[in-house]
Amino acid sequence: MPSPTETSIRGSIAICGLGVTPMGKIYDRDARDFAAEAIQLALADAGLVKTDLDGLLINAGIGPAGAINLQLQNQLGLHDLRLLNHMNAQGATAASMVQYAALAVHHGMANYVACVFADAPLREGRGAGAAYGGAGAGRGGPTGIASLTSAYGFFGANTGYALAARRYMDLYGVTSDQLGAVAVAQRQWAMMNPHATKRSPITIDDYHNSRWIVEPLHLLDCCLVTNGAVAVIVTSAERAQAAASDPAYIWGMGQGHPGNDRRAGRDPYTSSGATLSKRTAFAMAGVDNDDVDVCELYDCYTYTVLRTIEDYGFCEKGEAGSFVADGRTKPGGSFPLNTGGGQLSSFYMWGMTPLAEGVEQARGGAGDRQVDKHDIVLVSGNGGTLDTHATLVLGAQPN
Repeated sequence: MPSPTETSIRGSIAICGLGVTPMGKIYDRDARDFAAEAIQLALADAGLVKTDLDGLLINAGIGPAGAINLQLQNQLGLHDLRLLNHMNAQGATAASMVQYAALAVHHGMANYVACVFADAPLREGRGAGAAYGGAGAGRGGPTGIASLTSAYGFFGANTGYALAARRYMDLYGVTSDQLGAVAVAQRQWAMMNPHATKRSPITIDDYHNSRWIVEPLHLLDCCLVTNGAVAVIVTSAERAQAAASDPAYIWGMGQGHPGNDRRAGRDPYTSSGATLSKRTAFAMAGVDNDDVDVCELYDCYTYTVLRTIEDYGFCEKGEAGSFVADGRTKPGGSFPLNTGGGQLSSFYMWGMTPLAEGVEQARGGAGDRQVDKHDIVLVSGNGGTLDTHATLVLGAQPN
């Protein structure tokens, strides 16, 4: 096991509160309303009141009406905050918010920092695909050189990840059955999660029979679109030990942002920022891969899961397909992965989805899906098409 770096804050900071609102096709509420509820739930979970908060970090989704911004402070009636920001590194933001909150608490800038994501992109009578900029959302889009990809039919995140998945499959011989194994295993976890919006069992045949989105991606390869919010509260380990719920301790954290400028000589689809992010986080935590008990990996697509397993070094390049196909990521398997069902089957709150489940597992509060050995939990966040990445290593104990 590596030694923690001299600058480590390992175990001195913790997540002491978690709030998860109802999720799914909830049309009569906006993101501000969801955010307020998530923060209140997190406060109640920690045994705090809103006047205890002196920090607020905000991550808004894409829903235009009622999106959260810095005015959330006033809407919540929070006074005299010592830390406030509105952040967006896409799916890497949740873990990044926690990291900045941890640094602020560690250096005395704040005592209790709420980190919240809220979104309400779903609209009654409109398809989920329209919410995230697919072709069905309209073709106004960018102009000038920025419109070049659209001119060739490239619309939305689905297309970018379909290209990445196709290249990955061609390079390493990964099959659709192996992609489907990710979806089937995560649905089995979701069936035990009361927060999950998809709890009916699926088979590999159901996966293959689900409609194409952009080949090689089926509907069941793609994450959900969800209205809702998640919040966590970050504080010192000492304060967290007096909280109403067991804390999840922050052992390590890191970021890795390879970028994707689509210039010659770059090949962004064959790797992610997980490798760089892991290096920092694992060194701070003083752990290696064999120490990790549970993985909560960002899963906007089944392909992303396979890519991230490899980039964290749990198997070699091109081996993740066979790694998941043997059932080791299912409930009862040797590699507990996305134990709440993830974004594929539970709910899509960007990086807050893996973070929320990671907190639950680390503190032993995940109910029927709780993994017996949960001393070290790995949480990842991914943004863009593998463009940004953030890592948290959570511990059940402070050290």
